[in-house]
Amino acid sequence: MSIKVFDFFSGCGGTSCGFESAGFDIAFALDSDPVAIATFQENFPRAHTQVASIQDVHPRILTPIVGERIEPILFCGCAPCQPFSKQNKNKKSDDPRRSLLLDFSKFVEHWLPEYVVVENVPGMQKLKLLGPFDQFRTFLEKLGYKTAYDVIPACGFGVPQKRERLVLIASIISDISLPEFSHDPSKGIAYSTVRDWISNLPTLAAGEVCEIDPDHQAARLSETNIKRIKATPEGGSRDSWPEYLWLNCHKEHSGHTDVYGRLHWDRPASGLTTRCISLSNGRFGHPTQDRAISVREAACLQTFPRNYKFKGSLQSKARQIGNAVPPLMAQRVGEAIYSHFLASKTEHDSLGKITSP
Repeated sequence: MSIKVFDFFSGCGGTSCGFESAGFDIAFALDSDPVAIATFQENFPRAHTQVASIQDVHPRILTPIVGERIEPILFCGCAPCQPFSKQNKNKKSDDPRRSLLLDFSKFVEHWLPEYVVVENVPGMQKLKLLGPFDQFRTFLEKLGYKTAYDVIPACGFGVPQKRERLVLIASIISDISLPEFSHDPSKGIAYSTVRDWISNLPTLAAGEVCEIDPDHQAARLSETNIKRIKATPEGGSRDSWPEYLWLNCHKEHSGHTDVYGRLHWDRPASGLTTRCISLSNGRFGHPTQDRAISVREAACLQTFPRNYKFKGSLQSKARQIGNAVPPLMAQRVGEAIYSHFLASKTEHDSLGKITSP
């Protein structure tokens, strides 16, 4: 028996991609970005999709998709993280996106799915009392859910990237735990690296598109930025540049050294952002080729499969990828949930009980 997934704030489908790899059935996706939904539809053609804000949608729209409730269902809600991100220097307490997780609550309350998964930026859980995460967790527990949550490093699950995310999983069946790490250098299991995931992709020049993979495309660079990347060694930064290539802002400021940097071959990548194919917005330079990483390379570092297709402009594709939950991370969470369901089903069946509420 599979678990049926309803993906809210789905974006381009990183969470669903991971859950599908864990053996789940991807049934539904909702997102307000039509281009991200176009990407989702391209990769999950059998799933029902809806372009809308969750604030404008009633839980009853899921009635024909949920059906007779033969299979267990899972709701995942990875709401936009910008209102809580450390990268956002213009946070506003009245940002309407702050309430999206609570809007997700109405779907959970209406359908009482066997499982709920939420992913967001670290720090959101520290907003106590009136914080959306704390309110949501308390809400789940009042409904009878058992919850587990923590800030998880993606590299602990094989993602070749320094990315930490707040992950909550909840079960209405029984107590549940977060998955154990699959990669831990202290236990002799090294983290995945940039080399592991992108070293065998075709060579590209800045501004070039691969003939066999249109998503293996690199952004153009100015002549000055070509000189800058050529002056930057593997894993290096602007510290290696001759002075005539410095920007005025860098002459008086020594911080933000990742900007214009190259990735290391044999380390995890820096955390990818929505501008992950831009040389001037982070350590997104290819380790050895004189360009920023391509859309495909960014997708690989997020652990999307090589055959995953992205819709939209170059900038839109980068935004979708940077916003996505790394599929391999979602897969590990999904595998833990599926193991929990099988164990609970065996126990409940032996007691003559049903698993669904």
